[in-house]
Amino acid sequence: MIIRKATIDDIDQIVEFQLKMASETEGIELDKPTVEMGVSAVVNDNSKGQYYVAAIDKQVVSSLLTTFEWSDWRNGTILWIQSVYVLQEFRRKGVYRNMYAHIKSLVLENDNLNGIRLYADKSNLAAQKTYKTLGMSPDHYVTFEWLK
Repeated sequence: MIIRKATIDDIDQIVEFQLKMASETEGIELDKPTVEMGVSAVVNDNSKGQYYVAAIDKQVVSSLLTTFEWSDWRNGTILWIQSVYVLQEFRRKGVYRNMYAHIKSLVLENDNLNGIRLYADKSNLAAQKTYKTLGMSPDHYVTFEWLK
């Protein structure tokens, strides 16, 4: 398995992953052209975030997005892991564990990075179990949102 930064050649696959994730986890159908523009925006502008992909035998089987949160308390950046998707036939085989380890190593190697955060749907108990197994803990914050 190879974990690497996504390139423009990965955009179509990442878009498909995002469409599948929305359908599987929230039962919604996203607008494909909007998702294509959104994924392309990140791949073409690293200030928005960074996609990573996992490839097995040259097949991309997973992707995740990291975005940035500035922490004045830590004088550094927290990486947020978002938009995680693993092809169904590769789940429970260590793909996400390897991707998480890759992101964690980036944080450990960079003095300007101070940690990792992510959010999971309250009903996604399997994801929560995975994150806890990797040493992450639920924090004491509650996430609120307003979306247009």
